Formats: sequence, C-alpha cells, structure tokens
Amino acid sequence: MKKAFITGITGQDGSYLAEFLLAKGYEIHGLIRRASTFNTDRIDHLYKDFHDPQARVYLHYGDLTVSGHLTDLLHEIRPDEIYHLGAQSHVRVSFDMPEYTGDVSGLGTLRLLEAIRKTEIKARFYQASSSEMFGAAPPPQGEATPFQPRSPYAAAKAYAHYIVRNYRDAYRLFAANGILFNHESPRRGETFVTRKITRAATRIKLGLQEKLYLGNLEAKRDWGFAGDYVEAMWLMLQQDRPDDYVIATGETHSVREFAEKVFAKLDLDYRRHVEIDPRYLRPTEVDVLLGDATKARKTLGWSPKVGFDELIEMMIAADMETAGKEKTLLDAGYACNGRGAGF
Repeated sequence: MKKAFITGITGQDGSYLAEFLLAKGYEIHGLIRRASTFNTDRIDHLYKDFHDPQARVYLHYGDLTVSGHLTDLLHEIRPDEIYHLGAQSHVRVSFDMPEYTGDVSGLGTLRLLEAIRKTEIKARFYQASSSEMFGAAPPPQGEATPFQPRSPYAAAKAYAHYIVRNYRDAYRLFAANGILFNHESPRRGETFVTRKITRAATRIKLGLQEKLYLGNLEAKRDWGFAGDYVEAMWLMLQQDRPDDYVIATGETHSVREFAEKVFAKLDLDYRRHVEIDPRYLRPTEVDVLLGDATKARKTLGWSPKVGFDELIEMMIAADMETAGKEKTLLDAGYACNGRGAGF
C-alpha cells in the first residue's frame, strides 16, 4: 500500500485528492494546524478513528513554518508521495499579510524540500504552483511563458516554483510543479469569488439577502473543476521523470460572465443585486489568465471532464441546498450565521 502525505488536506484540493488516492488504495497522511475548533468538514466523510482497523486516513498536527517538525513527520511516516497543497492561498489577503504569505506559501515549500533532503526518503514531490505567477504575461500562458507576478501570493508561489526546480536539479529529487489555473467546486472557500457568487445568489433567491459586493468584474479566468485537477497532480508523480505542467481548460470567462450565468440560472438579474466594493479591488490586477495545457494532454493524457456550465450548475445545486437549510432554520425561529448554522 502506497503512502501519501498531503499538506492542505482540509482544503478544497486536499479533500478531492484524498478521495482520489483512497480510491486507488493509498494510505493517507495529512498535515493540519492545531486550533481550538475543528476545520475538517471537507474530509470528515473520509476519516475513521485511528483505532479502527480499516482506517486509512491519519491526521498530524504541524505547521509549514516549523521546519524541524516537518522533518520529524517525514522521517516517521516515510511517504512514497508528497502533495504540497498547503498555503495562504487568497490573493487579495496576501496584500494585507505579505510577510505571512511569503513565509507559508514560499518558504513552506523550501522547508518541505529540505526535510526530504535531510531524511533521504525516496518520496516523489508535487508542488502546487499557481497560474497567478503569470500575472501580467499575455495569454495564452504555457510552461515557457515568463512569470510576471502581480501579488505577494504570486511572488511567493514563483519562489516556491523555482526552488522546486533547483532542488530537482541540485539533489536529483523527483519534484514536479503543477501550474494549476483556477479550479472551483462546491467545496471552494466562501471568500473566493466563484463560491461567493453562487453562495450569495442562492441566498438572494430564497430571500435571505439582497446584495452581493464584488471587486473587479472584468477580470478573466480559466475556470475548471477541482475534482478533475487532482487527477493531474497524481499523474505527474507517475511519470518516469519529474517535470512542470500547466493544467487548464483553455477557456476564459470574466467574473461578470460568471455572475451573470449564475444569477440567470436562478431566474435573477445580476445587475439588480451586484454592487462594486473598492475594498475587494487588488492594488495590482491580473487581467486575463488563459492556460495552454497541450503538454499535459500529450504527456499525461489528461483533459478536463467538467465544463464551465456544468461546474456552475454543480456549485449552484450545493449552495441551494445549504441556503434551503438556512431558510428552514430561520422560518423555525433560529438565528443563523449565513452558513446555515443556528445559534
């Protein structure tokens, strides 16, 4: 049984990847941060108590800012594959917390690579690079496109990307970079623009709120389904040699188009409910991201299965269910926090 170690296992990608690897017979070890409240909602359906003989998901407390503990964990677990998905991944927040973003999203990768080098384990390493690294580079963007990062997050990811390539060359590590373009799902965090739109639109449809406040509606992104993209991560680590790959759909849509489609599917006019809040604008914007995944298609045999409209419908259905539960609680006299929880 292969062992996989996943940082960011409680996030959107981590949960889909854990499902994917479990279906392939892996034993899963995930890194989680210690907190007074649990943040394991996305993986609760996968977890069994470690006393259960059928348990194959194990969670370990740790932090990407603590190098010694990462080294100890890898020495103890000795995974066959490491999927590094953990990061401070919100672009707008990175402008407010640049030092923290650089420490976690940039140096966190270095700490993991050093842990592999020092323990001398033969693990294959996947780094979650980001299309945000391309920044101002004209579309379409492929593996040979020069990076022009436009945020502290993008700059941190560019550092991580290059340090992976350096360790691959210097220490002969099997280390691959996946340059993933935007990928969404019903498990996307509620502060990310796609989920923010579907969450608000379904609540507006049920009379739970009136307005949705957004930033730049003209920004264009290449949006795919996160469940498709985790397969590409796995495929990268099954190759004969490590390399870097762009993972994308090859289509681009604006935030305005995304909002218009979501509201239209709910028989609503987005113009009546969407307003611009300057606080959500970035100091430096990325206008267009459009990926060229030709290399991934040819070498990995990967292609996206879920299209743009299907992705939207999937997210609307999940958020409509959540909004429906919230409305039921409100109708029964319970106060709610906007996420369907009564208190």
